Amino acid sequence: MAGPRAALDPVSKAIIEQLQQDGRRSYAAIGKVVGLSEAAVRQRVQRLVETGVMQIVAVTDPMELGFARQAMVGVRVTGAVPPVADAIAELDEVDYVVVTAGSFDVLVEVVAESDEHLLEIVSHRIREVEGVVSTETFMYLGLRKQTYSWGVR
Repeated sequence: MAGPRAALDPVSKAIIEQLQQDGRRSYAAIGKVVGLSEAAVRQRVQRLVETGVMQIVAVTDPMELGFARQAMVGVRVTGAVPPVADAIAELDEVDYVVVTAGSFDVLVEVVAESDEHLLEIVSHRIREVEGVVSTETFMYLGLRKQTYSWGVR
């Protein structure tokens, strides 16, 4: 397990903030805001990506892509939790897995095409992972907030 990461300097945080506002913003435009050359910004961004501090991805609306059902699934586990979480994370329909403290050992976000698809994922894929004792599904009814700017406040 890696040790704690070094704290980000203000310039790196400013670069991240610029990309959070617009992930397609040019390195030259970012450089003007943060006071670096285009090449220096490119190097910093590459380092931030390579070290896992950030990812640059297209954020999509699952509903627009044909995934009509999203849910958070609470999973209770017997035995070691990390291997179960890792096995669930391998499922294509799973986009978020976190090991937790509390009444669930693992929380899993699932995107599915339909209620039937969700049922198949939970009943025949997640529940069949060795070590899963039980699940509880929380279906999303409406999104009220989703933000990606928390990292630099």
